[in-house]
Amino acid sequence: MTKKLTTLAFERAKPKVDSAGNLVRNEIADGGADGLYLIVQPSGAKSWAIRYRHHGRATKFTLGAGAALSLAQARKAAAEARLALEKDIDPAAERRSARAANKVDQHPDAVEVLVKQFLALHGPKIRPATRRIYDGALRRFVLPQWDKRRVHEIRRRDVIALVEAIAVDRPIMANRTLGVLSKFFNWLLARDVIAASPVHGVEMPALEKARDRMLDNDEIAALWRACADEGIVGAAVRIMLLTGARRTEVSAMRWAEIDEETRTWVLPSERSKNGQAHVVPLSTGAWQIIAALPRISDTHVFSTSGNGPVVNFCRIKERLDAKLKFEKHWQFHDLRRSCASGLQRLGVRVEVIEATLGHRSGVFRGITSIYQRHDFADEKRAALQRWADHVEQLVAGASGKLIRLRG
Repeated sequence: MTKKLTTLAFERAKPKVDSAGNLVRNEIADGGADGLYLIVQPSGAKSWAIRYRHHGRATKFTLGAGAALSLAQARKAAAEARLALEKDIDPAAERRSARAANKVDQHPDAVEVLVKQFLALHGPKIRPATRRIYDGALRRFVLPQWDKRRVHEIRRRDVIALVEAIAVDRPIMANRTLGVLSKFFNWLLARDVIAASPVHGVEMPALEKARDRMLDNDEIAALWRACADEGIVGAAVRIMLLTGARRTEVSAMRWAEIDEETRTWVLPSERSKNGQAHVVPLSTGAWQIIAALPRISDTHVFSTSGNGPVVNFCRIKERLDAKLKFEKHWQFHDLRRSCASGLQRLGVRVEVIEATLGHRSGVFRGITSIYQRHDFADEKRAALQRWADHVEQLVAGASGKLIRLRG
């Protein structure tokens, strides 16, 4: 039997993760109401729906957004829909009729229509993570306010009012929404739908400061020790520190990407942020960590279930925080910055650091990116080995005993 959802399970529900490490739609059945499902979108947005048959036709009927509909309210709405079915009334058909009767504007230039076109045509051109931001901002904040309005009616004051309302309790999301609106209206401008963008001249409602948090030597040693009893997830955190790779890149690492002969990790273009394959030399310490892992999954290196990569990094962060008790807040991306800064302190040249991290900006932008074809393979290996040796010394010094990362 399908288990009943609880309020806690509803609040903690998250999207699924596919075999490539991407967030995908998740449908969770509720045993507390016949045919009721909680749907979690890749963006994290939640909604309720029921599935039923009316005159033999399978139908999905959306009850409402999870933010506005509690578990109890969703079960009540599902019961009302079932009651209508017993009276031979199709609730989905009833809603469609009501919407058609109350339709205010389905003009081709309506915001709702053009947003759908924008997501369908422009969405595939951007990275999945960015696409989720676009989708979430437009569907959660823009469409509820402007869906039936025509794009020609939107003025700068409308944009300001919208983003300032969001900024009251979600300032960073307000900035992101403004950025998405800028892309949307520039897209319309390029297609000759509008003559000018109403976003032009609108300032970001919140001041953002680029993160500059780096772990100091004592914090690096403490984090390394704290990962010792965290199993496979702890090993993934250590690999983030030793390679400077992003959390999403490490967590979705595949066995097929590991070359045992050359001891390298080849991050494919479809998983790298800049869309280009990136070769990461594995230091002796990094290689020993990976070689010692149990093969729970035939596909993913860091897997606890065998069905996909690890995804519970929020929980591991909470456990690590409980052990570490750092004075300053930190996040996993700070390990990448710590690696880069550490390499610089160890005397590694800037161009080697950027090649090691897979950057395509800085010294590699512009004309340099066209003519600079040296892959820095030897320099990258030497740099990461030097960094691993440094981490080894920090851990040994902090614990008072030698902890060997090298064979």
